[in-house]
Amino acid sequence: MRVDVISLFPEFLAQSAALGVVGRAQERGLLELHGWNPRDFAEGNYRRVDDRPFGGGPGMVMLIEPLRAALAAARAADPQPAPLIYLSPQGRPLTQAKVRELAALPRMILLCGRYEGVDERFLASEVDEEISLGDYVLSGGELGAAVIIDAVTRLQEGALNDAESAVQDSFEGDGLLDCPHYSQPSSHALGDVPDVLRSGNHAAIARWRRQQSLLRTALRRPDLLDEAGLGKADRKLLAEAREALAEADQAATGAKGDQ
Repeated sequence: MRVDVISLFPEFLAQSAALGVVGRAQERGLLELHGWNPRDFAEGNYRRVDDRPFGGGPGMVMLIEPLRAALAAARAADPQPAPLIYLSPQGRPLTQAKVRELAALPRMILLCGRYEGVDERFLASEVDEEISLGDYVLSGGELGAAVIIDAVTRLQEGALNDAESAVQDSFEGDGLLDCPHYSQPSSHALGDVPDVLRSGNHAAIARWRRQQSLLRTALRRPDLLDEAGLGKADRKLLAEAREALAEADQAATGAKGDQ
């Protein structure tokens, strides 16, 4: 997959993408990352890429022509068609479903805004889609671009050392949250690993993980349960988990009262 990023700080993306899964993916030839700085395409002694907004107000607005030139250079660098995606708090929220959609593309171009934003005429003319990380505002789109690059890269075949890691992630498959995970030591002052995970009974382990996934989703993101459309077996598992949790809470409350 090839990802081009139009940004005033392409070195930030290059540095963050050199680490971990994304860095290994580049080494394995699974990801090509290219940065394009609009300032390199700006004219004049000051290489100006922004100006004050019409109508007054605070901040500066990124200019059309440096962005158009950077985009033209990015498109000319590779013949594969690529959507231009603008990282913006006004865009559609990024979801795992959207990540899977983007990961299937051979190429995409990410646009990182700065200052007060980008001239609306450029957005209306060139941008195919706007994506948001959430209902908050950052100083620029670089962090959003880094998130998208990481999320789509780990779905590329061969990017992860164990492909099952992606399959079992939160929001994958049926869209539920992932179950809890434990490692060594099995006993610790902070608690013990659940017995079922040490039992070697793979069917029981699978059932426990499914039940914990359902319970965690119900407690933390109940909205996802409505979208998942649980079957009879899952509803039974969840009811059992809720009952066990209520009993544990009651026992803990009683223990505190005895102290």
